[in-house]
Amino acid sequence: MPAPTLIGHQRIADSLWRMVSEGRLPQTLLFAGQAGVGKTTLARHLAAGINCSIGPGKPCGDCSPCQRILAADLSKQEYRKILADRRKLPAAKRSENPLIVATHPDVLIFPPDGPMRIIGIDQARLLRNQARLSPSEGRRRIFVIKNAERANSEAANALLKTLEEPAPNLTIILTSVNPYLLPATIRSRSIPFYFDALSPAEIEIFLNTREDISDSLRKQVGAWSRGSPGVALSIDVAEFLARRKAMLALVRTALAKGEFVQLASEMDAIARKQAESIDVLAEMLSSLLRDLLRLHLKVKDGLTHRDIATELAQLAGQSTFAWTERAVAALDMLEQLQQTNIQKQIALEAYALSMRK
Repeated sequence: MPAPTLIGHQRIADSLWRMVSEGRLPQTLLFAGQAGVGKTTLARHLAAGINCSIGPGKPCGDCSPCQRILAADLSKQEYRKILADRRKLPAAKRSENPLIVATHPDVLIFPPDGPMRIIGIDQARLLRNQARLSPSEGRRRIFVIKNAERANSEAANALLKTLEEPAPNLTIILTSVNPYLLPATIRSRSIPFYFDALSPAEIEIFLNTREDISDSLRKQVGAWSRGSPGVALSIDVAEFLARRKAMLALVRTALAKGEFVQLASEMDAIARKQAESIDVLAEMLSSLLRDLLRLHLKVKDGLTHRDIATELAQLAGQSTFAWTERAVAALDMLEQLQQTNIQKQIALEAYALSMRK
């Protein structure tokens, strides 16, 4: 079997392989970049290469350690179902069985859990207890904390204690969409690597490896993904179009009224009607508004929604750059409030208040 292919981020990967081969891999790494661009994927490749039967180095993809470690792909349907099912569980049930993904005893992945998608204290305690153990099969233990900025204050404090007393054969990899939401004490103990979105050519290569995306949709899905393989895999075209239609209607209404004041309650109503989360709708709305900003700046290349470029140009003509920029900034604030575990209604009211100003 050929070695597994890693699409994109080759400079980062080459630096890490060199550290592994020279035996100087840091004990804490921070992988930062937009959602779904391959941070956790590279973490799995790194873990596989470290514990490869013929390594350490790049993973061969053929030995048992490589196959088991690389199998922990959270984009697979089986893991998506597990995460979705856990969001329906009461907090006490989730606390009894902290979320961890492990297909190899020395490689543990800690994803955000529950309806608020946070890293909780129970997961952090489990990580701390596991950090005391030596490798059972491989050369080194690798812990991956996915979306580490979603750790609540208790979990962040527990994580900091683990980082302050690192085990000799352990590397912790933090992935983050917004690393500046992490406490400075955690960032200061991490070696950062910043991940760009994949280029259109790299996204095309990635989508051509996927049999679950039809040929007729690959080009369009690639544009909608904004250089993120994870986003591309999560797109259900019918749901995407329905969500976009609802958010376009919201923008038209806001433009007709000249304000976004009622956006919070209207988004909440749409979320309830379509059984979707506020953050998913806010992300769609943000992508539309950012396209409007590009059109205001006369930048037509790189539109996420270029299949409706004419309609977006009409909306851009009805708005001002300042108005659109303020709406985008407020949406960014809403996202940050949700990531810090603020209750949804409080976050929405704060958003509405910021738009009234």
